[in-house]
Amino acid sequence: MNFYHTPGSSSQATHILLREAKLEFWPRKVDIFTRTLEDGSDYNQVNPNGYVPALVLDDGMLLTENAAIIDWIAGQSPILIPDGRLGRTRHLQMLASLSTEVQKPFIPLFFLEDEAEQARLRETLAQRFRWVASKLECDFLFGGRFTGADAFLYVMLRWAAMVGLETPGISRHSLRPSKAAVP
Repeated sequence: MNFYHTPGSSSQATHILLREAKLEFWPRKVDIFTRTLEDGSDYNQVNPNGYVPALVLDDGMLLTENAAIIDWIAGQSPILIPDGRLGRTRHLQMLASLSTEVQKPFIPLFFLEDEAEQARLRETLAQRFRWVASKLECDFLFGGRFTGADAFLYVMLRWAAMVGLETPGISRHSLRPSKAAVP
């Protein structure tokens, strides 16, 4: 498999999970601003959407969107999905929430200069992190073991630290994936 990523971006969650699942893959760095690969080739030829992550399976199938890729990886290593009758559904629910409700407000926060809009986004994110904190079970989102959703949350917590946003009740250190999995 070829894994297309940009260090520090949300694709880090997929990178962590690929390692946690011990899947064989070849990482391919993407410059998301110029949409080029390290060899200078056009990343849009791989993923017409131009963003990361993207995973090209051995049969040539292209997977995009963090939530979908994380779900696929977790399906390859079921220990990365919560137990129980609705384990996978609860996992998808959290992935969708992290993707739409937490990740999306960060994007403009990184680039906006308007202080009033930054303050609004910071309050929105603080509220959403409080909700996520209320969902924690033990050290992880679904109990005593690391799941795909924890990988995504770990990256969002790193982003929060980058912009000085406090996340009471959640520590990225308690959510930490195995040392071998952090790129």
